Amino acid sequence: MQRKPLKQLFRRLHEEGINTALDTNGRLIDQQTKELLEETDVLMLDVKHFNEEWHRKLTGLTNKNTFKVAAHREETGKPMWLRYVLVPGWSDQEEYLHELGQFFRDYKHIERIEILPYHMLGVHKWEALGMEYRLKGIEPPTQQKLDATAGILKKYFREVRVN
Repeated sequence: MQRKPLKQLFRRLHEEGINTALDTNGRLIDQQTKELLEETDVLMLDVKHFNEEWHRKLTGLTNKNTFKVAAHREETGKPMWLRYVLVPGWSDQEEYLHELGQFFRDYKHIERIEILPYHMLGVHKWEALGMEYRLKGIEPPTQQKLDATAGILKKYFREVRVN
């Protein structure tokens, strides 16, 4: 939401020889976003789920703009990392992991995909705000699930990291 000030900051950082990175869920793709992406050395794009219905269950929003941001970034030829939050029972379905890989298979500017294991560190924030935490009771993925997910994604991406 801070595209214009970030663009100015990134330009100034470049003047000082400092590289820039932007971590985003890709919710917005407009002219200001495109201008900010031009000033971004590495885009770290969060993909919450490949499947539209499951994405809506997780976030309440469509994933279409995320994929539009990815396509725009690919067109510019600038580096991108995908980041995938692995939530047991929510974003760990093998068929959708394969669909994710197949969708991005021909992208040449994705340097890697990072698997981000779900954690419960922010639950207290939801509770403090009096908001319902929809993933209550979900445990982080097991090492076996992380390994299986990485194995699937390695079929499609040249570098897979579990963070």
